Amino acid sequence: MIPSVQPSNLRDRSSQHVVLKDVSWQTYQALLHDLGQHRSSRLTYDQGVLEIVMPSELHEIINRLLALIVTALTDELGMKIKGYGSTTLDREDLSRGVEPDSCFYIQNVDRVLGRRLNIAVDPPPDLAIEVDISSSSQRRFGIYRQLQVPEVWRYTEQRGVVIYQFQDDEYVECEFSPTFPMISGAVLMPFLERAETEDDNTVIRALRQWLRENQ
Repeated sequence: MIPSVQPSNLRDRSSQHVVLKDVSWQTYQALLHDLGQHRSSRLTYDQGVLEIVMPSELHEIINRLLALIVTALTDELGMKIKGYGSTTLDREDLSRGVEPDSCFYIQNVDRVLGRRLNIAVDPPPDLAIEVDISSSSQRRFGIYRQLQVPEVWRYTEQRGVVIYQFQDDEYVECEFSPTFPMISGAVLMPFLERAETEDDNTVIRALRQWLRENQ
């Protein structure tokens, strides 16, 4: 089994999780507006069901390090990237909306540069990250499937990082990343484990060195 990251001083600081039913699209949109963009909560809307998650410290440590890893990989490989963080991806025609822990345009970056993102007409992000500490991303995966997000990295304490690819209207677990063919969950986990005792820059330098030695 792939080991998980469990810094002892953070393990008990769990995410807060609330689910509300029979919420209208208009109420969901009004809530997004009232809460604003500069907030820590993540909102998921799925045909009347509203899920609100307040991420824990451990959740954010893993999420941010994975985001740094994705950025470093594209830099080392000479690839373009545009990170959109936890930007709201919502479509009224589907009556669904989701805020990834992190998301990125890589293959389709040129299609969104220089414009305000509109997920109703623009392609979905090429890669999304989901970190499951005390709440499941199952509902969000259903929305990713509707949006047809090509690749999702999911971290759980039980399995570590698992990579999924969208194929034939479903998500299929795959050993290696479609975007970064040398990267697997097993490759990523030792770098996440180092976050327990090392700062982010040290971890990223180690990742870059590994990549240069293993391309």
